[in-house]
Amino acid sequence: MAGYKPVSIQTYPILGEKITQDTLYWNNYKIHIYGRYSQEPIKTFSRFKDTAYCATFRQDGRLLVAGSEDGGDFSLQLLIETELLFFEIAGKGLFYVRRAVHTVDFTADKYHVVSGADDYTVKLWDIPNSKEILTFREHSDYVRCGCASKLNPDLFVTGSYDHTVKVFDARTNQSVISVEHEQPVESVLLFPSGGLLVSAGGRYVKVWDMLKGGQLLVSLKNHHKTVTCLCLSSSGQRLLSGSLDRKVKVYSTTSYKVVHSFDYAASILSLALAHEDETIVVGMTNGILSVKHRKSEAKKESVPRRRRPAYRTFIKGKNYMKQQPSCTTKTPEITVSIIKELNRRGVLANALAGRDEKEISRVLNFLIRNLSQPRFAPVLINAAEIIIDIYLPVIGQSPVVDKKFLVLQGLVEKEIDYQRELLETLGMMDMLFSTMMSKESTSVLQHSSEGTLENKKMKS
Repeated sequence: MAGYKPVSIQTYPILGEKITQDTLYWNNYKIHIYGRYSQEPIKTFSRFKDTAYCATFRQDGRLLVAGSEDGGDFSLQLLIETELLFFEIAGKGLFYVRRAVHTVDFTADKYHVVSGADDYTVKLWDIPNSKEILTFREHSDYVRCGCASKLNPDLFVTGSYDHTVKVFDARTNQSVISVEHEQPVESVLLFPSGGLLVSAGGRYVKVWDMLKGGQLLVSLKNHHKTVTCLCLSSSGQRLLSGSLDRKVKVYSTTSYKVVHSFDYAASILSLALAHEDETIVVGMTNGILSVKHRKSEAKKESVPRRRRPAYRTFIKGKNYMKQQPSCTTKTPEITVSIIKELNRRGVLANALAGRDEKEISRVLNFLIRNLSQPRFAPVLINAAEIIIDIYLPVIGQSPVVDKKFLVLQGLVEKEIDYQRELLETLGMMDMLFSTMMSKESTSVLQHSSEGTLENKKMKS
C-alpha cells in the first residue's frame, strides 16, 4: 500500500482592522466647544465610550448635558467660564438609560432634564439628586427628538419614529396632546410662546396649533429628501429647516413661504443659529461643521438726492414753449447758457413767443437783474431785442408788462450812456498813447542823427 504524507497547514498572523482617517474621526467620541469667532476648540469632553449625541447647554450656560450611543448613561458636566477658559469641575451626575439617548433638554426651572431614548421611553430627571422622577412609555418606537417648554417647567414635547408627536405634562403623568405626523419624526420645535409646535419628518414640515388641541395649521413640502433638523430665529419671524438634500430653507412665520435658501456640500444633520441671528452653524454627514457669519452692513450716509431740473427734459425735445419760464433758476449761469443754446439753434424766438402776463414778467425780471453784468450782457441784450420785436404790437394792454418794459428801457438807456462814456474814455486814452508814441519816435530820430554827425567829424 502506498503511504500518505501529512498535510502541512500554513498559519498566518491575524490582520488588524484597517485604520483610515475616517475611522479615526468617527471613533473620536468627544464633544468640542468652539469659539464663536476664532472657530477653534476651547474645551473638549472625552468621557464617552461611543458616539455622543444632542449636547445641550442650560439657559445660563453653566451646565451641559449630552447623550450617548452606548446605552449606558448620559452625563451632566458643570462648566465655569473664566477669562475665556472652561474648567470641568466634576461630573454632576450619571443618569442610567438602557438604550442610546438621542435627545435631552433642560426644563424651564433649570433643575430637571428630559431625555428620550431608543428604548421607547421618555424620562424626567432631577439634577440635584441625580434621580429619575417620571418615566413615560407611550411611544412604540425610537424617541429621536424632543424639547422642553421655555415658559412651563412641566411641559415638554417628544417625537418618535412611530410617527407621533406627544406633549407631556409632568403633573398628570401622561401625554396631554398627541398628533400624527404620518412620517418618522426627526425633529420638533416649540415656539417660545408655547402656542405653536413644528414637527419635521420625511419631506414634510408641519405646524400645529397647541391652543386648539394640536390642530394642523400648515404642511410644508419644500425639500426633496428627509428633513432632519429645525431652528427658529431669535425674533421668531423666521423658521429654518435642514435636510438630506443639502439645503437649508428659510420660511416666514407669517406666510410660511420660503424667503431664502442655502446650499451646502453634503447632507445636513444639525442646524443652529447664534444670538441675534449673526451666525448660522450647520453639521453635515461628511464630518464638516460649517459656520457662516452675517456680514455687517456698512452704514451709508444719507445724501439728499437732488431733483433733476425740468429744463434737462425740455431741452431734448422740440416743445420749447415750456422751456424758458422753468429755467429762470437761482443760478443765472444756467439760464444764460440755455438762452445761448436756444439762440444757437435758432429757436429762441419760438421759445419766448406766446407767453402770458405772468410768464413774460418773469423773463423781464430776469433780464432786469442780470443785463448789467458784463459776462451776461452780450447774450441778454440779444434776448431783449427779440422780446421787444415780439411783444411790441401788444404794448399797452398790460400795465404790469408795460412797467417792466419801461424799467428795461431805462436800464438799456443807462447801459448805452455807460458804453458811450467808456468809448470816450477809450478815445482819450488812445490819443494819449499815440502822443507818447510820437514823442518817443522823435527822440529816437534825434539821437540817431546826432550820432551820425559825430561820426562824420571824427572821420574828417
